[in-house]
Amino acid sequence: MSRAKSIMIQGTMSGAGKSLLCAALCRIFAQDGWRTAPFKSQNMALNSFVTLDGLEIGRAQAVQAQAAGVEPDVRMNPVLLKPCSDVGSQVIVLGEVRGQMPAKEYFRYKRQLFPEILAAYDSLARENDVIVIEGAGSPAEINLRADDIVNMGLAQRVDAPVLLAGDIDRGGVFAQLYGTVALLQQEEQDRIAGLVINKFRGDLEILRPGLAMLEEKTGKPVLGVVPYLHVDVDDEDSLAPRLERQEAHKPLDAVVIRLPRMSNFTDFAPLETHPQIGVRYVDEVRHLASPDLVILPGTKSTMDDLLWLRQSGLESAIQKLASQGTPILGVCGGYQMLGEMLHDPDGVERSEPGSVRGMGLLPVETTFIGQKHRSQVKAVVSAEALAGAELEGYEIHMGRTEVRGAPFCILDDGRPDGCVQGNVWGTYLHGLFDSGALTGKLVEMLCQRKGLQLELAQPLSHAAYQQQQFDLLAEGVRQALDMEKIYRIMEMA
Repeated sequence: MSRAKSIMIQGTMSGAGKSLLCAALCRIFAQDGWRTAPFKSQNMALNSFVTLDGLEIGRAQAVQAQAAGVEPDVRMNPVLLKPCSDVGSQVIVLGEVRGQMPAKEYFRYKRQLFPEILAAYDSLARENDVIVIEGAGSPAEINLRADDIVNMGLAQRVDAPVLLAGDIDRGGVFAQLYGTVALLQQEEQDRIAGLVINKFRGDLEILRPGLAMLEEKTGKPVLGVVPYLHVDVDDEDSLAPRLERQEAHKPLDAVVIRLPRMSNFTDFAPLETHPQIGVRYVDEVRHLASPDLVILPGTKSTMDDLLWLRQSGLESAIQKLASQGTPILGVCGGYQMLGEMLHDPDGVERSEPGSVRGMGLLPVETTFIGQKHRSQVKAVVSAEALAGAELEGYEIHMGRTEVRGAPFCILDDGRPDGCVQGNVWGTYLHGLFDSGALTGKLVEMLCQRKGLQLELAQPLSHAAYQQQQFDLLAEGVRQALDMEKIYRIMEMA
């Protein structure tokens, strides 16, 4: 093929399951022998990923690329918005920060990005057979129709057929789908090739009369009813089900502090798959209890989240646990919080320059600078209790940290990273549990502390586990969708 064929998944709302459906289609097309790449022109997410060449994209597109069996590429997500307040975001274009913009300013600015978006898409389309495109939010957000660069506006420019997905698990799926179609202009309606009902639990036969009426009223075929699939694949909305889990029934209890602006929460997904460690997400002192491990995650607003931690009483509770010997781990922004001081002389983190006292658990001091550090790295942990664990991860932060203590790990280029003091550890490395080596060392150490028998069965590596989950996802979606008709829609049959 000289240029890739395409299919676009749009949703009736955020959280309709677009990201996972796109990941499933990426896997299906790759299984069928097609060179496949994901694409989302504009992503709004705090969960990001650093590519091999040190550029930043949304985590969902990185996962979709991995499902397709290809290396994540900045062209797959040319525009990434990382919210830094209720009304503004950091704007990242082709992996590089363009600046902070309030929403009103960005809506004026975004039309200038269309040439770069289309150039990224065209470049991918020349190198692949299939492009699986993900929309954002809903195409029926009629207040945003002008200068749309992510839903129907993009579909029209790249001539992509659209499948519209609705989430039946939330209720009202027939109204979602019918209302969305009805609010679209005629040329937009014509671009919808079919409807998909997602996250269904129950007897499909009971649903069939509704499907017939939906097809009659919209004039669009229902191409599948996808069941609620119990697969563990990261997507933009995967934090919500994680927060609902309270896995204290496992022998070891790890608590991740649910910061208001928590980012890269998928760092801890590999911990959740271990048979001996339960992971809870906590934002109140009364839910903290007496965990075996406390983790301070990354955040988009370190200083503001540190002040929230202080005001909520969680800071003093964590400091008390640390004094009693409970292991404390800080990752990226969480690492910065554990230090003695945080300085923002140029107003990089906050609108006004200033300094904030840290938690005082590590002998480090952080100064925020305008330049973002991004890189994929390998490292070996040097912290005594976890020494020797080999890590593969990535750095993505805007702070420069002065360390007056022992490092947490040594990077493959010889540079030290992070800091350790007794039972408190800090590191800038995201993805530190992905290799499985650190998880194994950590569980062994926690079992020894608690006098528990360590299960010797080697858990599946996170990479192998992820591939297994992609296959389960693809199998479930392939069985539910009319793939023959989808191939015809794409003019590939």
